[in-house]
Amino acid sequence: MLAAQQRITLSYDGSWGGLLTAVFEVYEYKFVSATILREAQADQTDLFGARHEVHTDEAKAARVKKGIIDRVGKKDFQELYAAYLSELDGVEDLILRLVRHYLTPEGANLSRNYGHEDVLRIKQINKSVSRERHRFKAFVRFRKLSDELFFAKIDPDFNVLPLIIPHFRDRYADQSWMIYDIKRDYGAYYNQTEVVEIQLSDLPSEAELIARGEEREALYDELWRRYFRSTNITERKNTKLHLQHVPKRYWKYLNEKFDL
Repeated sequence: MLAAQQRITLSYDGSWGGLLTAVFEVYEYKFVSATILREAQADQTDLFGARHEVHTDEAKAARVKKGIIDRVGKKDFQELYAAYLSELDGVEDLILRLVRHYLTPEGANLSRNYGHEDVLRIKQINKSVSRERHRFKAFVRFRKLSDELFFAKIDPDFNVLPLIIPHFRDRYADQSWMIYDIKRDYGAYYNQTEVVEIQLSDLPSEAELIARGEEREALYDELWRRYFRSTNITERKNTKLHLQHVPKRYWKYLNEKFDL
């Protein structure tokens, strides 16, 4: 068994359940000095350093989740999850430190202490992730294919797909749709009953999507672009303000921008 006092690198599979399992095992094995890395990152670290392989255990993950929620509440637990979805370097260690703080006798009210460096950092990350989630709820554009499936591709800075699924499941409950994150190579498919995670071996190109789309879909696109141009008053154009609300990197999702 690894010595509890030496620096340990815990390697996990990149899943949320795997990260919570890693946190559990920090306590289980009484690791005093520990860092948590995804497997690919851990492979690039010092080969001669002490390493602990984490195998995702849903029972252990559930115990960590319950412990955090019982201590600080569901909202603070969701903040940790959103931080995990940011995929920022070092976010696993930030989460571990906060869990350790939260589970101390004085940790119940820590999440409201903005003077604490880790608390402030988690709030900042959550603000960024929340902004990305909000924008993709507004900017995702589906293309209706000939098989009655509504398909959309996204490549967000943060892994916000899990956060926007409830919105689209509620809004398009009577339609089959798929949102695919091309940056992370996975997607969510809704079959009018449940949402399942999928991975496509051959992602269709834009040309293929257009070819598979209904003819009226192209007509609707063109009508919408004409309407946008007709209501766009040049004299009142405020490019700076517009970019604040709709940054240019999101324009590729908006068909009214295709001819700009």
